[in-house]
Amino acid sequence: MPKLETLRKIVQEVDSADTLEEALAIIVQRVGHAMGTHVCSIYLFDNQHQRYVLMATEGLNKSAVGQVTIAVREGLVGLVGQRAEPINLDDAAQHPQFRYFEETGEERFKSFLGVPIIHQRRVLGVLVVQQREQRRFDEGDEAFLVTMSAQLAGIIAHAEATGGVANLGKKKRKPSDTKYEGIAASPGVVIGTGVVMVPLADLDSVPEKQVEKQQIAVEISKFQAALEHVRRDIHRVGRSLAKRLRADEAALFDVYLRMLDDNALPGEIIRYIEEGYWAQSALCAVVQEHVRQFSMMDDPYLRERATDIRDLGRRVLTYMQQEAQTQPLQWPERAILVAEEITPAMLGEIPTDKLVGLVSVLGSSNSHAVILARSMGIPTVVGAVDLPFTQLDGRELVVDGYMGRVFTDLSKDLRFYYQQIIDEERQLVEGLEALKTLPAETLDGHRMPLWVNTGMVTDVARSLERGAEGIGLYRTEVPFMIRESFPTEGEQINSYRRQLEAFAPYPVTMRTLDIGGDKALPYFPIEEDNPFLGWRGIRVTLDHPEIFKVQVRAMLKASIGLDNLRIMLPMVTYVTEVQEAKVLIDDALQELRDEGLPVATPQVGVMVEVPAAVYQAEVLAQHVDFLSVGSNDLTQYLLAVDRNNPRVADLYHSYHPAVLMALQHVVEAGHKHGVTVSICVEMAGDPGGAIILLAMGYDVLSMSPIHLPKVKAAIRGITLVQAQQLLGKVMRLDKVQDVEQSIYELLHSTGVSRFSRWRRKDSSEQS
Repeated sequence: MPKLETLRKIVQEVDSADTLEEALAIIVQRVGHAMGTHVCSIYLFDNQHQRYVLMATEGLNKSAVGQVTIAVREGLVGLVGQRAEPINLDDAAQHPQFRYFEETGEERFKSFLGVPIIHQRRVLGVLVVQQREQRRFDEGDEAFLVTMSAQLAGIIAHAEATGGVANLGKKKRKPSDTKYEGIAASPGVVIGTGVVMVPLADLDSVPEKQVEKQQIAVEISKFQAALEHVRRDIHRVGRSLAKRLRADEAALFDVYLRMLDDNALPGEIIRYIEEGYWAQSALCAVVQEHVRQFSMMDDPYLRERATDIRDLGRRVLTYMQQEAQTQPLQWPERAILVAEEITPAMLGEIPTDKLVGLVSVLGSSNSHAVILARSMGIPTVVGAVDLPFTQLDGRELVVDGYMGRVFTDLSKDLRFYYQQIIDEERQLVEGLEALKTLPAETLDGHRMPLWVNTGMVTDVARSLERGAEGIGLYRTEVPFMIRESFPTEGEQINSYRRQLEAFAPYPVTMRTLDIGGDKALPYFPIEEDNPFLGWRGIRVTLDHPEIFKVQVRAMLKASIGLDNLRIMLPMVTYVTEVQEAKVLIDDALQELRDEGLPVATPQVGVMVEVPAAVYQAEVLAQHVDFLSVGSNDLTQYLLAVDRNNPRVADLYHSYHPAVLMALQHVVEAGHKHGVTVSICVEMAGDPGGAIILLAMGYDVLSMSPIHLPKVKAAIRGITLVQAQQLLGKVMRLDKVQDVEQSIYELLHSTGVSRFSRWRRKDSSEQS
């Protein structure tokens, strides 16, 4: 059998394993057999004791599992881990670092091939094969084992995240404080009850639930009713197509019906329900097991039956879910919505007075749902790729939106620790309410205007409640995203007028339509291999002047009588883009004036969010009225880090020296030509970042409404001189960690460290 096919089968088997121990046992058995070796073993690295532990073997003494441990620089296993590269020996005993372990019985084996199991630069263990006789494993053997170890690395990393490694050999011990890492999308901490939502008829996402004994008969009845619907559907389709199909083709419908006989799949599903499983999870468990078995078969015809079984399972599941939707739902008082990917429609299904947190396996910190969550002040974690989300329905969870973490299986100590943070946050918010009418002014009298970023109408009230002095970024794409077609000019006027009117006479900065990248419109799809470097922002609207001009006309009409509109152009990389956009804006102005409308000429500016704009800031400043730095995208592009990718999200740092130098260059370039320079999004909303930006000379800070009180309090607790001294210090540093430490030291010394995210970071690391 080709090794690629062998690998595929092993991976399929491993994926279906219920525990890490079962997965390791499958790997050593299958790999040893595939390579024709006498021994295959897996050693995992115990970080606490700094030793490799034999965790699975086929060929060595089974009693040695969990007993044999090897120091980091001991034996051939230690050497593989130390070098982080394969070691291939035809006579292992002759190697100077060979160490004999009597418990394993490995003196019988001569040949040795060991490869490291590496995940994100860290050696998690070593995968070893051995042979009784002398044998030099060839390049194909080595490549196969390296490929297998790469697959194994992800499994072990996931098990580490979910507590599976710590609990090896301790199955009866209840896990405690299981932690899942994700991306912090909306700040805050909450303790609540998981509510799992899944797309209809998704067999892989049905939450696992158990039912009380008295409910079993009801669950069986629901399943049988759905089953009868599917049987009727298949009969009906079979009859309608009978005249158009050959006899052998029509017989396929009989095969489907035989699968649905009481003695076939349904019988197994009912047995699961009788054991106390919810009907939907019983269905999925049985269907997925049969799919797995058929998928591994060598015969192509039988392998294709996996598709048939999955299809039948989806059909039955659809009817059960439709039935469930007609039943009134009971929401827990503190509901944490958990899903593979959260959509705005899901948010609308849970009463807002009960929704306290959001968690998703996939998703972006800039998705529409997350933007809504931030505006509502709901702690949110996305990108928790190791999260077994289907198992979290009804379970108590902690969502740490500061650090991007989710905890399950809470211990008494962890629950108490996070409850303290929640209580402290509540007291802090209550204390900051008194600052609403006070300016963001340093102790030595330097005033810093604080504006907000908005997207929804609901953002307006929250912003004004917190004392916002303007809008630095109104995301006009949000009204486009919640419709099924482009909004008309009239619909846009209504949306824009609400923002402009609520904030008048304060300025409102409206960014022209910024789609592409991770912001898609369902009715205007943009399919690209690399969307972040593709057709987005100003590039789209200049290619579609009809969209751009309608939007500009709507903005101008909405501002009549208010005259507080500022127009901002996103994703600018060329001066010519600004010139072309200004021509279209001038055309719209003239058209409206020709119609007799008293429209005022708005200020026009650009978002500085790509390196090209940083280095052309002086030239751009000569063509616009203001510059506004989009710190999130600028940081992402400067560091070549997708902050929504969990693999590299820890490389995304707003305080990277290159980012700080770029930010300082932009503000100096803008001021040289007499234009105001603002900054919006993440860095402006962090108290430490706000102090750095204040010292750099930024004219305005714009942030999510929820951050405004803390930033204001931090600014009011320091002097401009202190901020400038801090800036001088951090601009000489070359490590992110040193920059963060310097900022924290100032915040701590001035008594405003309680507003900083680093206090949260330091504290949560202790948990």
